[in-house]
Amino acid sequence: MQFTSSRQSDSTLLIPLFMERVPCGFPSPAQDYVEDSLDLNKLVVKHPGATYFVRVSGDSMTEAGISHGDLLVVDRSLTAVHGDIIIAAVGGEFTVKELQTYPRLQLMPRNANYAPVVFGAEDELEIFGVVTFTLKDHRHVRPR
Repeated sequence: MQFTSSRQSDSTLLIPLFMERVPCGFPSPAQDYVEDSLDLNKLVVKHPGATYFVRVSGDSMTEAGISHGDLLVVDRSLTAVHGDIIIAAVGGEFTVKELQTYPRLQLMPRNANYAPVVFGAEDELEIFGVVTFTLKDHRHVRPR
């Protein structure tokens, strides 16, 4: 896994941002009013030199809304704190988990089928960044 970032160009792609919120319940009349334009780079990449993307493999974080195949935006410049979802190396293997610093240091899966990763005094935890956003592909989501 390589943690470098590069920019191919400084061009900005602005996408319309509609003022009207879309309810998940019953449909409401559509509003054809564009409030502003939105640059996804500015929204999800706060520290370009310290940000990378990584694709998720597995299902240990489904209860946190992170599924197999999702694309995570990870910021290496942030200091991870209790409750953050992080990218970490444990025993030489990368993983995405929720960081818990109390009552003891552990990495928590967000799927009841998985056990926490608990650290002892001699165990080493290497954090490779804080997950700031999850990008999902809903186009081909099918019920199982």
